[in-house]
Amino acid sequence: MTTIDTTNSIDYGQLYIGGAWSAPAGTDVIEVRSPITEERIGVVPRGNEADVDAAVAAARAAFDDPEGWGNWPAARRAEILERFAAELEARGEETARRVTLQNGMPIWLAQQFEAGFPPLLLRYYSGLVTAADGEEIRQGMLGGTALVSKQPVGVVAAIVPWNVPQAITFLKLAPALAAGCTIVLKPAEETVLDAFLVAEAAAAAGLPPGVLNVVPGGREVGAYLVEHPGVDKVSFTGSTAAGRWIAEACGRLLRPVTLELGGKSAAVVLDDVDLAASMEAFFGATLLNNGQICWLNTRILAPRSRYGEIVDAISDLAKSLTIGDPLDPNTKIGPLVSERQRERVEGYIAKGKSEGGRITAGGTRPAGFDRGWFLEPTIFADVDNSATISREEIFGPVLSVIPYADDAEAVAIANDSIYGLGGSVWSSDPDRAANIARRVRSGTVGVNHYVNDPVAPFGGIKQSGLGRELGPEGLSPFQVHKTIYLPPPAGGVQ
Repeated sequence: MTTIDTTNSIDYGQLYIGGAWSAPAGTDVIEVRSPITEERIGVVPRGNEADVDAAVAAARAAFDDPEGWGNWPAARRAEILERFAAELEARGEETARRVTLQNGMPIWLAQQFEAGFPPLLLRYYSGLVTAADGEEIRQGMLGGTALVSKQPVGVVAAIVPWNVPQAITFLKLAPALAAGCTIVLKPAEETVLDAFLVAEAAAAAGLPPGVLNVVPGGREVGAYLVEHPGVDKVSFTGSTAAGRWIAEACGRLLRPVTLELGGKSAAVVLDDVDLAASMEAFFGATLLNNGQICWLNTRILAPRSRYGEIVDAISDLAKSLTIGDPLDPNTKIGPLVSERQRERVEGYIAKGKSEGGRITAGGTRPAGFDRGWFLEPTIFADVDNSATISREEIFGPVLSVIPYADDAEAVAIANDSIYGLGGSVWSSDPDRAANIARRVRSGTVGVNHYVNDPVAPFGGIKQSGLGRELGPEGLSPFQVHKTIYLPPPAGGVQ
């Protein structure tokens, strides 16, 4: 097991607001403990309402400045964002390490998601805004013309969770900054140390004062930020319960909001599948990041004709995964983020058993781990889609294998959910799989794999959220369309 050097605790005494490191308004702190060893690994100030006020005021001033960020040419902003990307890359190894230490994400995954994805997104969105003409002239039907421009929406409240903190942060920051918005970022309490690295990178890159501000805190701080009168737009990733409250608040305020929420996605395994040839990709779609990703396919729909075979294959996969120190690149399953989260997942495992589910792999804490919030990946067979573990988001390494009779029933089961975020179809015939995927009611569906590509929109339907991130569609929520009606030429139609 890892022994963390607590003499090198990652401690911050100031907040990043208005382009400077400044003393917090209060004295409370957030103490970060590692899910690997349960030891303290760092501490940061806990922001309060006064800190949010200061951060929003700084963002507001930066946005309202006639010579400020939002009024710069897109190419000039892109130059700064390229430097920002380079500064993030220079800190990539430390970013991945901090994320792993805080939430238990296997280090090889943190290097891809947390170190690699943010610079990629900054460059992608910089390219989009520099390639696009910010204004369009449309010939009117009534004699005049219309000048249509895309302008930044304003001050953005970006609230991110702990499970994939950096990748999700830049789903918001990259398009918002490229569009010309200013931002107040509230990271989750569990993953604040990596957020302060973002602030360091922004300062080193020369991001103008007030364009990015970082205020960590709990739910109360997040709620205050959402309703702050100086905020123009909210972008939130987290639980459906929290998203519902935020939607209500923004509805009252007539404030635009993007919500990326929970999921209970289905992997439809067709009767012609060669699952053995797809096990690495199947792992990535179902048990990645210790089961702590919202789009993971935790309902496995298997044809009755091959049910036992598929249950065995998935159970063997779960049993083969190396559980251990997430800083070891050979580890596939690390700890859950907290003791509370492990207890929550264990409660669902107990519920699954009490409702008649049969555990074919896992189900307990792994032997030999006397510290840390470890839990074996767990597979349930002999469950249907009405079981609690098939209906509710568990957010841990627990899969339910549900039988179906034919393609029509598989689609019906996949669609029988209050969620609609991810999903996948597995088949030896990609065309057949794609046709099934078209019938699944979900914001995203993969064929023989699942990956969020920056060029295509990501988001959910039903209780999985509102709006889209990634792709050009992920830029639009941070822009408003403004029309200027130009007069017809002299002597034209009046």
